[in-house]
Amino acid sequence: MNTGKIKWQVRLGEHEELTKAGIPKTGTLNFGGAMVAAAGLVICAGTKDNKIRAFDAETGEELWSAKLPRRGSGPPMTYELDGQQYIVLPATGGGTLHDDTGDAWVAFALPKRSAATQARTTY
Repeated sequence: MNTGKIKWQVRLGEHEELTKAGIPKTGTLNFGGAMVAAAGLVICAGTKDNKIRAFDAETGEELWSAKLPRRGSGPPMTYELDGQQYIVLPATGGGTLHDDTGDAWVAFALPKRSAATQARTTY
């Protein structure tokens, strides 16, 4: 942030019908947000394809994604319990986008970090 230099950027979200036709990810509208986890992950949700994604904070490589029951409608949050880090976010629908109506809270456990990684990372 001090230099204003962009380290990496990605198109967030995809239109599955275009991807199946061989068209690279175009990105979609985004109604959520992002957070950075201590494990060096950037976690994003809120795209119209109803996915949550984890990116490598250094390279921007997409490491993982999962389908949500509805669109991630707020930035992911994190908490730790008994040494395990969790990501939780609301997944809602309806409203101005005319999605399926409903509400859910979705949680994911991050992989446990090794002792060496924990020693290098602070919360």
